[in-house]
Amino acid sequence: MDSFTAAAPAVPLRVQPETRGVNAYDDDPSLGALLGRYLAPSDLAVLTPALRRLGSLVGDRLDDLAHAADRNPPVLHHRDRTGDDRQRIEKHPAYVEMERLGFGEFAMAAMSHRPALGLDRPVPHAAKYAVQYLFAQSEFGLLCPISMTDALTRTIRRYGDPALVERYLAGLTAETLDEQIQGAMFMTERAAGSDVAATVTRAVPDGDGWRLYGDKWFCSNADAGLALVLARPDGAPDGIKGVSLFLLPRDLPDGSHNAYRIVRLKDKLGTRSMASGEITLEGATAWMVGAAGQGFVQMAEMVNQSRLSNAVRAAGMMRRALREALAVARGREAFGRRLIELPLQRRQLMKLTLATEQALSMSMFTADALARADAGDDEGKALRRILTPLLKFRVCRDARKVTGDAMEARGGVGYIEEWIEPRLVRDSHLGSIWEGTSNIVALDVLRAARKEHAHAALGSALGLRMAEAEVPEPLRAQLTGLLGRAAAAVDAAARAGAAGDHRARTAASGLYHAASACVLACDGARLGDRRRTLLAELVIRHKLTPRDPLAADDEGDAEAEALLLTLRGSAPRSTSV
Repeated sequence: MDSFTAAAPAVPLRVQPETRGVNAYDDDPSLGALLGRYLAPSDLAVLTPALRRLGSLVGDRLDDLAHAADRNPPVLHHRDRTGDDRQRIEKHPAYVEMERLGFGEFAMAAMSHRPALGLDRPVPHAAKYAVQYLFAQSEFGLLCPISMTDALTRTIRRYGDPALVERYLAGLTAETLDEQIQGAMFMTERAAGSDVAATVTRAVPDGDGWRLYGDKWFCSNADAGLALVLARPDGAPDGIKGVSLFLLPRDLPDGSHNAYRIVRLKDKLGTRSMASGEITLEGATAWMVGAAGQGFVQMAEMVNQSRLSNAVRAAGMMRRALREALAVARGREAFGRRLIELPLQRRQLMKLTLATEQALSMSMFTADALARADAGDDEGKALRRILTPLLKFRVCRDARKVTGDAMEARGGVGYIEEWIEPRLVRDSHLGSIWEGTSNIVALDVLRAARKEHAHAALGSALGLRMAEAEVPEPLRAQLTGLLGRAAAAVDAAARAGAAGDHRARTAASGLYHAASACVLACDGARLGDRRRTLLAELVIRHKLTPRDPLAADDEGDAEAEALLLTLRGSAPRSTSV
């Protein structure tokens, strides 16, 4: 029996299998293997206890907290008990405890900026995103404040006045909630959603700072201690060139509350645990970050970090959904057979596995590109530029289908809010909206190709990596050809300008699938993992090859199902129905 094989557990009939008590890190051999690829062995050895600790929380304590926080969303209070106008957001104790875990114990917002998790230096990007991937398997909402705090810190360190950085860096990277300052970005307006050029929030000079006036329509983490805000200084030109970036504190240096108010909190489909609201700026004090008129360019640093985090979270939710579906398939019987033995169920599980493993490999590959970009590597910068919107587009869309199909795998019980499947479905839809809808990020893939030829850099990089990994022929030749065709499709759409925009989604999907097949093949060759090589072949067959939907030819799928569904995993526990 190989390391991925698990015999179907002997679970009694008429029970509902669950994954409570399963360690999400130990249960995911792909994650451990890929971290072994992208991390130094000494770093992985130091970080493994923290990863295993978080993995143990995912199927237990963190699940309980996330469920309670989802059922008890935050409440906005406009006045204190004496009648003074002093707004505060009341958060459920379960959410506060998750904040302690995320911001405190696991230092998720700070780990890129200071030593954490036992390392004597900031945590590598691959490990940071592995932590987010695990955390998202129980809680998606809190990862928004965590990601925005991390990204805000990154942005002001890159563009901000050193005096501002010195004033706030310690709070942004603090180890305890009492000292910690959380971050946010207030960008969206009623008439300026994805069209940032339509921003009308005013910025008026005031001594060494500015006063902001206007309404921000969708402000996640509405009571954050610091927020990056887009506004148009008086006298600035119309359009995107007139928009600047400002750092807005909730509380002023003298301790008084800044001149803005939360109008209301949003009643959202998902991420109910985290407070999103509408904010009116009434002459709020702020400081310009970076050069005037460069607001969108500078805010893009924060947006891109958040986009990548969204994709990683979507990958994590897919992994959790797959784990639940596999537990049900292994632990229930129908028509005298275990569900995992039924051909149609096996085929469905194979499809869930394919999208989930694609997302994980591409997330780790992109984290590595980000690390190299931060080190000044030109190839890393080009890869990061195109991979970020590519993942945000395709992984977030795949998560919506994977979580929905996993809910169906559990059946009627999966529709009940006592189980995690409904929350996974609700939360997965937000990934395709936050920080750019599917259309917006697909168009950004074309923009990266048109302006920076990043698609060509991706093709060259993957060709080199397949050669270095010694991906066997004829698979390598086949992948090279498909990747070339996918890059050509992106190139043609990009060169056509507005006339090619209608092809953006199709071209981006093709490039994602071709790139992911190459990455999977490289992973399989380097790790000696037949499963990942087979996944690459399945991407070719199911995502990149024209198929007749009326044909009966499923050649190769039986082998795929047999191999892919021998995932290592703890035997599911069961609950009487």
